[in-house]
Amino acid sequence: MKNKSLFAILALFAILALQSPTVLTFIDGLFKDENGVRNWQHLANYTGGTLLVLLSIVTIFLFIARRRAYKANLELTAIRNELEIRVQERTAMLDQSNQLLLESNRALEEEVAKHVITADQLRSSESYIKDILTSMPLMLVGLDKNGFVTHWNKQVEDVSGISSKDALGKTLWDAYPQTTVLPEHVEQSIQDNKIIHLKQSLRSLYHYDITIYPLQEQDAGVVILVDDVTKQAAAEKMLIHNDKMSFMSELASTMAHDINLPLQAMMMDLKRFQRIISGANEPQQISDSDQAQKLNTIITDMSAKAEQVATIISNLLAFARSRKGKKQMADIVDVMENTISLANEVISISDELPFKQVKLERNFEKNLPLVPCYITELQQVLLSLFRHACHALTLKKETAGFEPTIKIILAKSYDNLWIKIPHNGLGLTAEEQMHLFEPFFTGKPAAEDFDA
Repeated sequence: MKNKSLFAILALFAILALQSPTVLTFIDGLFKDENGVRNWQHLANYTGGTLLVLLSIVTIFLFIARRRAYKANLELTAIRNELEIRVQERTAMLDQSNQLLLESNRALEEEVAKHVITADQLRSSESYIKDILTSMPLMLVGLDKNGFVTHWNKQVEDVSGISSKDALGKTLWDAYPQTTVLPEHVEQSIQDNKIIHLKQSLRSLYHYDITIYPLQEQDAGVVILVDDVTKQAAAEKMLIHNDKMSFMSELASTMAHDINLPLQAMMMDLKRFQRIISGANEPQQISDSDQAQKLNTIITDMSAKAEQVATIISNLLAFARSRKGKKQMADIVDVMENTISLANEVISISDELPFKQVKLERNFEKNLPLVPCYITELQQVLLSLFRHACHALTLKKETAGFEPTIKIILAKSYDNLWIKIPHNGLGLTAEEQMHLFEPFFTGKPAAEDFDA
């Protein structure tokens, strides 16, 4: 474009120069001879040479212009190709960006949907927790680290008579001054990060268990749970009272058993003594040696039974005193042998199987350690076991070929001492086993409980 402009300027300049009078006069002088006649041959040669020069110049300019145009076309082609490549790259990049944008939008939609579901679940959980806190039978109070009430459930409203609207935002001690929870308790629970248990009793009519739980959050606080244990306390008192009465009943029944046996024997001896006296025809017959021997035997037996009664009473007194003292180290084998000797004397009921007639199989492990125990109480327990074993053996004594047997096993198991007393008598039924650990349980009818 620049070359074309230069060529046009030169051509215009040549045309203007040829139209100038001075130039024309000069040119006209060049083509005349000495005589002033125009030399047309010279003019033609000059004009042809000039045209050739001009054509050469034009040809050169055209060649240069063509070269430049070709080069420009090559550059334009390269630029166009580069632009096409760039357009393709930008198009691919835009497609990729659009794809990423679509994926991002899709992921965002999924995330929004998840957040919506999570928000619904949170609302449902909050509603569920709120329903639990409202419906739970325990009183629940939430406090922040400064003691201001953050939660106040319906049970607290019913007991205290203070609505949650009036309690929220106030300190616990302003909202409910009668509480036994002190600010020091709340501070201690938060600082030590431990649970604190308190008890509150209102005029001995209402009883509450108070538990303070520290919260494991950035904003420290506590949750106070108050459980109304009035009925539980009354039930525990009644249970303790029933246990005391059951123990007294068991003790009284055991005393009646132990004292009744020698007394019945003494009464039988007295009846025999009366029969001997009433059967004598003359007073002199009483002094006969045979009758005197019988009377002496009866009186001796009565004395022995009286000594048994005295021993039982002494044991009862020792039993009453033993709970006041400390446990004693005892050899369990000696305790068992003493109890067996006592059972041979005490358990001799006429209508049941006497303990002396029972075969005893002793299986005592050697080198048993001494054990701390209340000796008298342990003997009472063992004696009661022997008595019930005799009763169970009596129920099968009419069986042919039956030999009443009681096994006594003393063995050590790790850090414990095992005492096993199995027998081959009639066992307990399934219903009786359900009441096995009730105080003074017996399978005997009431009419047979104290018969000799």
